[in-house]
Amino acid sequence: MIEILLFGGAVFFILLGLAGSVLPIIPGPLSSWVGILLLYLTQAVPFDWRMIIITGLVAITIFILDLLLPIIGTKKYGGSKASIRGCTIGIIVGIIALGPLGLVFGPFLGALAGELIARKFSLTNFSPLKVAFGAVIGFLIGSFLKIVICVGFLIHFILITIKNWDTLV
Repeated sequence: MIEILLFGGAVFFILLGLAGSVLPIIPGPLSSWVGILLLYLTQAVPFDWRMIIITGLVAITIFILDLLLPIIGTKKYGGSKASIRGCTIGIIVGIIALGPLGLVFGPFLGALAGELIARKFSLTNFSPLKVAFGAVIGFLIGSFLKIVICVGFLIHFILITIKNWDTLV
């Protein structure tokens, strides 16, 4: 009975992780990693500490990068300290105010506001828009990385499941 619950939970978290790789409010790689951990906790699959640690570190790294990449994108596109702060505040306020959409619009609007404030509301050039665009580029790169990692975890999950299918059922 516990084996069925572990395997069912593993499938649930792998699928949740896939959803989380495109839905910003769900931590995709971390959810997928929980699915892999649950699969390895079944008696049917030989436990592999190295795999659990490596995939866990990858999931944590991608989770952190996903939060930092909008800030890095802002800086890369010439953002001032005010726009970087604005991007950071925008991520937090965006999530609270707009939910999943806040992770796209929050960094953009925060970086734009920060840059406009730092440049004394000068709209004579497109630098503030360029900086805000950098925040969105960072977000998109983070999303791409989450998708790649979650699909990789899914493939690993499927291969381990196929390899151990006779003992799982």
